Amino acid sequence: MKIGIDVGGTNTDAVLMDGRTVVAWTKSPTTSDVTSGIISALKTIIADANLDVAQVDGVMIGTTHFTNAVVERKHLQPTACIRLGLPATVCLPPMVDWPDDLREEIGGHYYLAHGGHEFDGREISPFNEEEIRQIAQQIKDQGITAIAISSVFSPVNTIFETQTADIVREVIPDANITLSSEIGRIGLLERENAAIMNSCLRELAGRTVNGFKNALAEMNITAPFFISQNDGTLMNADFAAEYPVLTFASGPTNSMRGAAFLSGLKDAIVVDVGGTTTDVGVLQNGFPRVAALAVDIGGVRTNFRMPDTYSIGLGGGSLVERDPIKVGPRSVGYEITEKALVFGGDILTATDILVATGKADVGDAAKVASVGKDFASQVEAEIMDMTTIAVDRMKTSATPVPVVVVGGGSILIQKDIPGSSELIKPSHFSVANAIGAAIAQVGGECDRIFSLAEMSRDEALDQAKKEASDRAIAAGATPESIEIVDVEEVPLAYLPGNATRIMVKAVGDLKGS
Repeated sequence: MKIGIDVGGTNTDAVLMDGRTVVAWTKSPTTSDVTSGIISALKTIIADANLDVAQVDGVMIGTTHFTNAVVERKHLQPTACIRLGLPATVCLPPMVDWPDDLREEIGGHYYLAHGGHEFDGREISPFNEEEIRQIAQQIKDQGITAIAISSVFSPVNTIFETQTADIVREVIPDANITLSSEIGRIGLLERENAAIMNSCLRELAGRTVNGFKNALAEMNITAPFFISQNDGTLMNADFAAEYPVLTFASGPTNSMRGAAFLSGLKDAIVVDVGGTTTDVGVLQNGFPRVAALAVDIGGVRTNFRMPDTYSIGLGGGSLVERDPIKVGPRSVGYEITEKALVFGGDILTATDILVATGKADVGDAAKVASVGKDFASQVEAEIMDMTTIAVDRMKTSATPVPVVVVGGGSILIQKDIPGSSELIKPSHFSVANAIGAAIAQVGGECDRIFSLAEMSRDEALDQAKKEASDRAIAAGATPESIEIVDVEEVPLAYLPGNATRIMVKAVGDLKGS
């Protein structure tokens, strides 16, 4: 038995699964303390299934807490950034492209030091140990313990970042350090941004993971628990506490994985409709298509792996304006059961419109009689236009493709979407996100630069696949279940030795599944 939980900004969804069968599911309001909302959801599914918690083999949790913290500018720890690259990079200092309010929230502390490498591995300038020691002392004097370290072209050579981290730990023993080479890819500013963001979230991540642990302990669940990553795979809880940025966009990712599982499709477009937003993504071989460009998180450009999704302000709680007709992006969110007309409130929402057209049976239809059929039909058309445009933006050709609709707000999608070959709304669609977490696999990645002057292309590919597979096995996957799901090759014309960057992703089933 596995339990999948998705802690969203509005609802906490939970499912109990026996193999590929959904035994019980529930939706409950998310709480500010994390713990009580999860406990409420767990109590419901345990009671509904009359479950002996000793039968639970694992708990998989997805959360939007860390994304929300960046977007809302809350619970962020003061952070210092050390960049190795002098005399280069002075004109574009760390956090130069950050929104002012976010930079101020974490203090805007940064230090430039000598070091770094050229694209071909040559040193820009020698590493200066004493310089780093002095910078570390300045950071310590300010009482800062969250530190991000970046170096020019560190994905090519990580030595200066690791040497800097060793010195910083000597000076600040309780420092929590993020190396940019462990998270981001080639591209200094975006990689550095990801490292800074990870550092400022570490404190919140520790509290959140402990909240998850406390909730499970209170329910006497001793099974191991994992947290879902934004690539559709799992990581253990302690790893998540170290790298919270890897959970960014894991909500839409879980929904897409759940949609693939429920629909049986490996290639499709997924429309995930929530209470406030609709996320549209593309399934490729059962996993979300990865964004090829830098991804904006809370106004900050980052370049670590992220699903390629497009979000619009459309959800079940979206506010509807009459003149001119406008749906969203403002929403009543989790307060829909208090503020929407059909529930006795005084705010016209998208859900009210669907009830007024007779397309949905929610709340008291008599309370929306004054909306008017004509107006409701016009708003419904606007909702379909918004969805059609979003789906069209994610397609790469005019060929019709299947569209899978999931999420608690998916009652808004009542008609076939132009450009789709079929519209599928599978069973348990409202908790596809929790199902996606429950059925998630363990993953491993290899992202390395190989010199094809020293080995053949096939040898490089085999080596990358083995490394990715070994990492998946080390993370808890069974060797016999390993599958290579993505291979990408990028020739690097500016590096010597016929260099090629090879990225391989392997996934496998969790031991005990």
